[in-house]
Amino acid sequence: MTAATRRPVGSHTPTAGGLAKRALPYADACGSEVAQVYVSNSRGWALPAGDPAQDSLFRDGCGERGVLVFIHASLLVNLGSPTPATVQRSAQTLAHALRRGRAIGAAGVVFHAGSAVDAGYAEAALRQVRETLLPLLDQATAAGGPMLLVEPSAGGGRSLASRVEQLGPYLDAVDRHPGLGVCFDTCHAWAAGHDLAAEGGMTATLDTLVATVGADRLRLIHANDSKDLCGSTRDRHENIGKGSIGEPAFAELMAHPATAGVPVVVETPTEEHEGHAADIATLKRLRP
Repeated sequence: MTAATRRPVGSHTPTAGGLAKRALPYADACGSEVAQVYVSNSRGWALPAGDPAQDSLFRDGCGERGVLVFIHASLLVNLGSPTPATVQRSAQTLAHALRRGRAIGAAGVVFHAGSAVDAGYAEAALRQVRETLLPLLDQATAAGGPMLLVEPSAGGGRSLASRVEQLGPYLDAVDRHPGLGVCFDTCHAWAAGHDLAAEGGMTATLDTLVATVGADRLRLIHANDSKDLCGSTRDRHENIGKGSIGEPAFAELMAHPATAGVPVVVETPTEEHEGHAADIATLKRLRP
């Protein structure tokens, strides 16, 4: 397997107690080749400056290990909200995550596609996506990264993008800016109605994703099994092979041409690092 076709596997990684101090030992214990981190409260708007010493140690430590880094922006980010303050705070949060990403050597910043919330607001919501994202995309591209990665939701609540084909209008809203990539979450896709557990279901979904966004826009995968049924719109993660999606679907995921060279992150249940280590080992075993 060449470096170009290898699918690096890692996990969402805790940082409490210090970015390098906490995350590097965790990545080592899990056998991670990728680390996804929060750089602000996952459910708050506070935007901490970060510790330059920890940033440097983390960046250098990941470089020495060959660990790729991604940031997940706050789960409160919603560029489609009808509440102006939420849109403003969302933009500030993404700008902060991009700055922090440059400081720690992150390849991308993941954010959720968002929701129009109110009936009849979808058109206005996509205009907000355009007005808010385009300046951020231009700035990030000019600065050499990180790349912004939109993640479709689990559905429900007037989501702007949950099924993968709905990424088409989302990308069109920003003129398919080259600085906007995609993060594909298996649990979200399952919850939104893509039957990944059917024979060939994962392959068909990834084929639709590529047909919708292009062959080079998939930049990160969240590999999560699900506790719920297909189409539930419920985002409850389960360990790989222990949920309703099942291990064969993840074997399809790891073998699909579209995932060649794309990093894979698990966000599955864990006690300390054990659950993540087991899921990472499973996905490595499923690599072609």
